[in-house]
Amino acid sequence: MAASLVMPSPASSSTAAMASSLFARGHTNLLGGSEYGSRIYAPNCVKCEMAEPINVNGKPIIPVVNERTLPKFLESARLAKSVNRSSSRLKLFSGSANPALSQEIAWYMGLELGKINIKRFADGEVYVQLGESVRGCDVFLLQPTCPPVNENLMELQIIIDACRRASARNITAVIPYFGYARADRKTQGRESIAAKLVANLVTKAGADRVLACDIHSGQSIGYFDIPVDHVYCEHVILDYLASKSICSGDLVVVSPDVGGVARARAFAKKLSDAPLAIIDKRRHGHNIAEVMNLIGDVKGKVAVMVDDMIDTAGTISKGAALLHEEGAREVYACCTHAVFSPPAIERLSSGLFQEVIVTNTIPVADKNYFPQLTILSVANLLGETIWRVHDDSSVSSIFQ
Repeated sequence: MAASLVMPSPASSSTAAMASSLFARGHTNLLGGSEYGSRIYAPNCVKCEMAEPINVNGKPIIPVVNERTLPKFLESARLAKSVNRSSSRLKLFSGSANPALSQEIAWYMGLELGKINIKRFADGEVYVQLGESVRGCDVFLLQPTCPPVNENLMELQIIIDACRRASARNITAVIPYFGYARADRKTQGRESIAAKLVANLVTKAGADRVLACDIHSGQSIGYFDIPVDHVYCEHVILDYLASKSICSGDLVVVSPDVGGVARARAFAKKLSDAPLAIIDKRRHGHNIAEVMNLIGDVKGKVAVMVDDMIDTAGTISKGAALLHEEGAREVYACCTHAVFSPPAIERLSSGLFQEVIVTNTIPVADKNYFPQLTILSVANLLGETIWRVHDDSSVSSIFQ
């Protein structure tokens, strides 16, 4: 891991000027153009005058940004004197789902990941043993429930149980990607509401609190009988877009379906109050082709499609094709969770998108890299949130 640790230089003044032109109205907390967190680039993919990516054994490295290059909204939070950042009672443990993100969070916080032994028996059962004492400690377990979902979910519960039986004072499950979140309601008879079931499993395992990023639907937070801190990663993407030379008058934010209108509207408001367009998708029956209609004007515009996740990329790629038909100049796809189930890569790399911007809440396999892909790190955001939860400080004030 040591070979992959690099410190990029602070943002240039020209980048800051571009950020100011994009975030011109009412959102000065996002100005400054400093790169937020880290970015993982596909090979030969360089954006925004950043340092060239370095390959180690043919794989793109994970650059880590020091706190001097944080965006202003997080920098002010980082310097807040009210937050205690020197507690010896805070412990971080990582599951096996996304160890790279866990290591980045630990680097940001100036801590070492706790020692933990996780292995699988021949029959697939998970074994967990903590390698150090957590008695009386405030423990944070870093484990997204990404594919393979069931294995990672079971591993999380076993780690929680191990911490509870080791007499941890508080156990917070940090779940950057909350699997089963889409099963949040009954759309037909005799269906399961799996999101509620998973919430019960995490609670019964012994978690005292959950910290999650961009849960698919807000009502899923209510399925937990313990406190939930919902972290919005849109600020990571907004800061990145602010570093690009796009005139605010040319922007239009697009919701790929009617269900994502509220998310897209909030994103557009922060993006210089950009206009909003909506793709209305209707299916009149089984095995009948979808009819897609566009609400709004995108002709000659730079369209930014916003969603919480990209799974098979069917909806977002069809929406991008419609936007091009309606005269959009460029199309960007932005999401927090890069699930990338087949055939997502083929669809996303087909030339419909100028750039596909995601975060590293889910690790992206090497085989899934393509030239238009940009991955932003949420490590600093999660690290700052963990500090504030541990110190009983406000989390929402980070984004104000």
